[in-house]
Amino acid sequence: MHPSRRAYVEEHKEDEDMGISIDQVPTDHDYILPSISGIAPEKASAIIQQFDKKKRAAAITVPTDDNRVRAKLRELGEPITLFGEEKSDRRDRLRALLAAQLESGDGSRGVGGGVGGGEDVDMADADEEAGGEVEEEFYTEGIPELLSARQHIAQFSLERARDRCELQQSESTVQLKEHIKHRKGLKDRLTGYNLFGTQLAGDRPVAIARFSNDSKTIAAGNWDGGIRLLSVPNMDIVRTLRGHTDRVGGISWSPMSGLSEEAASLVSGGAEGDIHLWNMKQDTPVASLLGHGGRVCRVEYHPSGRYIGSASYDTTWRLWDVETTSELLIQEGHSREVFAISFQHDGALVATAGLDAIGRVWDLRTGRTIMILDGHIKEIHGLAFSPNGYQIVSASGDHTAKVWDVRKVKCISSIGAHASLVSDVRFFDGGVDTGRVLDDGEIEMGDRGKYLVTGGFDKMVNIYSADDWALVKSLPGHSGNVLSVDVSKDGKFILSSGHDRTCKLWSRDDIEF
Repeated sequence: MHPSRRAYVEEHKEDEDMGISIDQVPTDHDYILPSISGIAPEKASAIIQQFDKKKRAAAITVPTDDNRVRAKLRELGEPITLFGEEKSDRRDRLRALLAAQLESGDGSRGVGGGVGGGEDVDMADADEEAGGEVEEEFYTEGIPELLSARQHIAQFSLERARDRCELQQSESTVQLKEHIKHRKGLKDRLTGYNLFGTQLAGDRPVAIARFSNDSKTIAAGNWDGGIRLLSVPNMDIVRTLRGHTDRVGGISWSPMSGLSEEAASLVSGGAEGDIHLWNMKQDTPVASLLGHGGRVCRVEYHPSGRYIGSASYDTTWRLWDVETTSELLIQEGHSREVFAISFQHDGALVATAGLDAIGRVWDLRTGRTIMILDGHIKEIHGLAFSPNGYQIVSASGDHTAKVWDVRKVKCISSIGAHASLVSDVRFFDGGVDTGRVLDDGEIEMGDRGKYLVTGGFDKMVNIYSADDWALVKSLPGHSGNVLSVDVSKDGKFILSSGHDRTCKLWSRDDIEF
């Protein structure tokens, strides 16, 4: 008997003793065949047929474009949509119908038959390919403005990457004992963080809270659609912004400094699908970015300040031009809702992830996927690029935060971050760049990128070292699930918000204001 089959039978022997039939056990995509020993022949045959059908169905290639999926369903004489059916559900239904056609011997036309002039892979051809699987690529013609944006992003990112590499080269000349001394001192400082202040920031849970670029203001978005601006460090409510009609899930401050009060310096996304731009002079939006067909979960400013990225429940992420408020790019690629988005600090890359438990890293200069973050077993709720430019941390419902290296194209560490869902993750991205050369030739050691903060549904805020990914300090204080975390650019405060409707500031006792 094959070892995997023996393991399956032993695993479910207790269930059989309790009167639960093996054919009632849910199947998975590993297609591990159970042993037929001790099972009635008709039941064993049904089990094997079930696995075979599932393997054949999984090998069928169907379009990712929803319009083509609908067209094929119409051709098959099936309803193009069912009540409450999402795009991913519709694709699964089409795959099941095509699998049934193959079973009945009527599947020779495949997806290509009658749809788009045979542009998709034909089922007969797919069966002839090695492994029975064919990958498809779909392209949508971009607008001229997108080409200009890609060119600008390429120029912007090359200059930033050059500066970053020069700093990292300078850092490499610092003696190891100096690195150890500095990082030990950093850990000692981080252990001194405690609760500094708290503020009731909404009548409903505060889904997200972010520091402004100058670390003087907090924007807190809550489930009633309002955004409250709080002062730092007093946590006084300065203003309430009204524009969203449903829960606010995404907030991001412009990275550009020296903006006037009339200039758009804040962007937010709501569950009604709208994205609003705000200035610091009025309580209503100065502009709106419309186009998403579902809840907007996260929004982020590009490091250049000229573009905005948004992640949505409509299974797409999009790129917007701030000045013209036009939509530059609609990017598909996720099979389910997209929840998180994060730009690389150079500006060349963007990472997206969502409820399909898969993350993708995209090159904004070419539009291609350069890496897939495949390793979580549950949905991904948070993403953060390290200031070093090549590491990404993902926060997931499987209680872990995983560290990915773009250079190695793999996961390099898995952190058991919380006892429950990990809701958000943020690196310290301010202060002095490590490796900065001073006028006297000395190299200044900084804390930028040296630690990260996570929040979880275990009501905890945790600080981790980015050196060895070890837990440095846990901060208890929330009475409900923590929904978001952030670190101020000046390195003085950690911010958290959650289901208890509060925003909390954490700081060291020796901090001077």
